[in-house]
Amino acid sequence: MKAEVDLRDADDEGVDASVSCGRCDAICCRLTVVLMPEDDVPAHLTDHTERGLHVMARDEEGWCVAVDPLRMCCSIYDQRPSVCRKFAMGSPYCRHVRETHHDQLRRGIPLTMY
Repeated sequence: MKAEVDLRDADDEGVDASVSCGRCDAICCRLTVVLMPEDDVPAHLTDHTERGLHVMARDEEGWCVAVDPLRMCCSIYDQRPSVCRKFAMGSPYCRHVRETHHDQLRRGIPLTMY
């Protein structure tokens, strides 16, 4: 049985410095990003779910539409949503999401959208 993972990224506690976005599949850029009222994201990059949540839109492959596909980085970095600002590279949640994705790939399961 796997240990429970603390999904909060409030600070740098538990960050693994060896984890790098440059050596990742950018799994975080495929997670559902729920927007908060204070987020100042351009409207053309947002969408609403069937349940009415205001979220970052995704392209046909599941990527956040703010990802610059040529440079593989956020095209609205200075305006990125608050949840993206809190997602710490190498944090327990980051490592959990990556581990889950790689485990699913090993078992032939496509990426799960959260």
